[in-house]
Amino acid sequence: MTAQNWQPSATLETLKARAELFSSVRAFFVARKVLEVDTPILSVHATVDRHIESYSTGDGWLQTSPEFAMKRLLCAGSGSIYQICHVFRREESGRHHNAEFTMLEWYQPGYDHHRLMGEVEELLHAVGVSGASFERLTYRDAFLRYAGLDPFTATLEQLRGAVSFDSDAGAQAAERDFWLDLIMSHKVGPQLGRESPVFLYDFPASQAALSRINGDIAERFELFWQGIELANGFHELADAAEQRRRFESDQAWRKAQSHIVPPYDQNLIAALESGLPNCAGVALGLDRLLMLMQGLPNVAATMSFSGDRA
Repeated sequence: MTAQNWQPSATLETLKARAELFSSVRAFFVARKVLEVDTPILSVHATVDRHIESYSTGDGWLQTSPEFAMKRLLCAGSGSIYQICHVFRREESGRHHNAEFTMLEWYQPGYDHHRLMGEVEELLHAVGVSGASFERLTYRDAFLRYAGLDPFTATLEQLRGAVSFDSDAGAQAAERDFWLDLIMSHKVGPQLGRESPVFLYDFPASQAALSRINGDIAERFELFWQGIELANGFHELADAAEQRRRFESDQAWRKAQSHIVPPYDQNLIAALESGLPNCAGVALGLDRLLMLMQGLPNVAATMSFSGDRA
């Protein structure tokens, strides 16, 4: 522990810019009559997403996203809602990640993922991200452009040959999505949004997460800027039985990979059984957004106290 670690990670100027960003976000939603809500950070349930690791406190789980609680509010008739909150994900800290970070999440009844992309763009323009209309690029077209292959039809051998990877991936090496994710992180993602933000949409159905499926595509999108993922949005799955099936499938996968297997949110399933309105939702990382807007070297420089100083 060094003496300077008592000092903030961010400059006072950056903290003022952070406050202005949050104020602009709230003004955007107030003007659209979207209700601000506040849901628990600590829960008896956790995500069972294959690629997200949760923190256990012994008394429950620190939330990786307010999604499940917000969907329960939607099922209870809340209408349009948003939230700015702290979330926690157990990943290796680095330039773009801190274990505790700030997420903006919102849901719009009556929207699909295409309409929500438009609102995400409107929000970014409102908070000061300049530039022309953001490009919209399908997952397939992005792979064709930057990796030279069609992710929907390429063979497993073609996917393996598209990227160098020396480590032993074990059983995951037999999974198409393992190689698609690797190509995305190494070849496609870093090329996206070099000048202005770019939406990537219509992912393979195997990567649906909590989105609806239409044929062989998942109705979801991600937003990239300067090669960094900023937002993840879905035309939300409303089928309780299908949601339960996906949770159980993810739990089985995690068990097979010797990962921690948290309990999935039974309250969400019950809420979906009562009826989730047709809606789209999106989560946006505010620390990363501020980092890019201010030209800062890492997300730690956007925070009062990053993980190594907390």
